[in-house]
Amino acid sequence: MSSMRPKFLKLPLDSSHPPHSAWGLYGPDDELGTLNLLTPERTVAAAKEIRTGVRIGLNWSLEQMETTGGFREVMKHEIFQIAPNMNDDRIEFNTQTSTQWDGLRHWGFDDGRFYNGLTQAEILSGKTSKLGIHAWQQGIVGRGVLVDFLSYARKHNIPYNPLEHHAIPLQTVLTILADANVALREGDILLLRTGFTHAFASSSPAIQASIMAKRPFEYPGIESNTKVLEWLWDTGIAAVAGDCPGFEAWPPSEEAMHQVLLAGFGMPIGELFDFEGLAEECGREGRWTFFFSSEPLNVKGGVGSPPNALAIF
Repeated sequence: MSSMRPKFLKLPLDSSHPPHSAWGLYGPDDELGTLNLLTPERTVAAAKEIRTGVRIGLNWSLEQMETTGGFREVMKHEIFQIAPNMNDDRIEFNTQTSTQWDGLRHWGFDDGRFYNGLTQAEILSGKTSKLGIHAWQQGIVGRGVLVDFLSYARKHNIPYNPLEHHAIPLQTVLTILADANVALREGDILLLRTGFTHAFASSSPAIQASIMAKRPFEYPGIESNTKVLEWLWDTGIAAVAGDCPGFEAWPPSEEAMHQVLLAGFGMPIGELFDFEGLAEECGREGRWTFFFSSEPLNVKGGVGSPPNALAIF
């Protein structure tokens, strides 16, 4: 698979495609993007990370976030009786208000084109389910790698508030990986801990409302620039996820990476994950790699999904 992949500097593969896009690399009808890197052989290799059998859920509760900034709905949960002593329930929620994968229909380029050229008009027409979250039903499964910036910042006395903007330099990420003796492999699933979800959930409703009311919205994440995009692509990362509202810090350092990652690379972006228990177990075992498993919802044409994610040690 790696022999098929051109270097970042060779992208796009066609001059009519958006900058840095890898359209056509896996064929014109591909709906997996970088998930093509999660081969059966790499799943077998990742399974060797399972040594103690400890399982850590990585999902924030669905009722988060109770404060959404007004442009997304909060979860509604109804329990009702359908017969004596027999209950059903009904859940209505926006897939962006708790732990989620951004699917390849979430954010396209400014000209209205999404991964492999699907257009916004085609998505809204309802006549095609192409690039829907249902295409990921084989799961997002492989070796997970945690970059624990929150612990690094505390250890090195770096002034840091996880509820404010903070662009984590790529060099710092590389240092954290080196300190953890982790060499990234093609097909890895990269997880970034900033501490946002824990800090947000621990805050008062008034503080939560003030955070969500900020314009522009602010949160920590990796710096957003071309060198980070080049590193992610050339390293062969299959998917990225953070415990913040976006993998890259917002507002962007230089340019938003969401469009290139999703619509250019076809790379899933996980947001608002819960990494507190994961970081604790990584520290306890002294290793920052593990078996990662995620099964998105099977919603035909879906834009995003709760990840139903587990880390297994």
